[in-house]
Amino acid sequence: MLKDKKIILGVCGGIAAYKAVELLRLFTKAGADVNVVMTRAASEFVTPLTFQTLSSNPVHTELFNLIAEQEIGHISLADRADLVVIAPATANVIGKIASGIADDILTTTVMATKAPVLFAPAMNVNMYTNPIYQENEAKLRRFGYFFESPVTGALACGWEGSGKLASPEAIFESAASILTEKDLDGRTILITAGPTREELDPVRYITNHSSGKMGYAIAKAARRRGATVLLISGPTSLPAPAGLQLIKVSSAVEMLNEVMVRVADCDAVIKAAAVADYRPVVRESSKIKKSGDSSSIRLVKNPDILAELGRMKSSSNLQTILVGFAAETDSLAENAAIKLNLKNLDMIVANDVTQSDAGFNVDTNRAVIFFRDGSSKSCDLMSKDDLADVILDQIAMQIRETP
Repeated sequence: MLKDKKIILGVCGGIAAYKAVELLRLFTKAGADVNVVMTRAASEFVTPLTFQTLSSNPVHTELFNLIAEQEIGHISLADRADLVVIAPATANVIGKIASGIADDILTTTVMATKAPVLFAPAMNVNMYTNPIYQENEAKLRRFGYFFESPVTGALACGWEGSGKLASPEAIFESAASILTEKDLDGRTILITAGPTREELDPVRYITNHSSGKMGYAIAKAARRRGATVLLISGPTSLPAPAGLQLIKVSSAVEMLNEVMVRVADCDAVIKAAAVADYRPVVRESSKIKKSGDSSSIRLVKNPDILAELGRMKSSSNLQTILVGFAAETDSLAENAAIKLNLKNLDMIVANDVTQSDAGFNVDTNRAVIFFRDGSSKSCDLMSKDDLADVILDQIAMQIRETP
């Protein structure tokens, strides 16, 4: 996602400086080459050695310091940056940059760069709501600078309110979005994710091992690429992705209803959810009591959401691209081809869930994408984030080819 991107991470003086360490970890894990620039005050909270160790690059703290005895430090940093991220960004540094003041390594680098700049402010709530600060932020926004707004919460100063640094994950997502080509801009993508739950009684239900990670990865990637994203999710422990519409459901019937009222407005539907095939005929209103050595539950087949969409596509002028998933334990290619044809899909992503690194509840996957024309694309082991972009590449290509 960010492989080989050169990111300047600016760290200002504030108690939230420790969170920049986690942000650095997210950037390096995504393949970015990160150079950290610290203000003098930032070094009072976290030592430069911490950032140097994690980034494998020297940390820049001085304005007048030559790189390789030839390059002017702040100019060299500014020229090679793909993105500058300042987190935490203090009111002081934002005010200086808004006023054109460049008196240290960080402000000088920002003034000299032509790369996009993302600020993640963190400060006392009274400082954040001060009209002088608000005017400085508004001015920078007008000039095209990006902001990841702080959140509301308990502040280190003892106050409660806005000014708390956004989570490293939220800042990371904003940074990734800035650096991602918007090839799905103006498009609406609907994604289903996670398992469904079919209740037996008030305390028990039928479900499966799906974590929702693949569907959520696709949703985040589609948002980065400019799409309007509708994420219909069964129960998961994953945090809600920012910048998209999340619709929470529990059962297969609830998911079907939510999909059907939205599909006509979508350019693509990606059915990554693991929907239960059956539900109990009767959902008991009180807890089923244990009795005897055995028990039986009568089940009825759930609606097949993807098959319903496929029938709509064949019987109407629905142009929506339909993408399914096939979680298989054997005969992967044969079973995927059957599903692709029976459900009238444009493509299906098949993977062997018996593999420990490509099944449920892991961050990696390997898959084969089968297409309507009989062709296929093999995807070796990769992160689910990377596979999400491979899938969206194919969707973007089909959208461009659609008359």
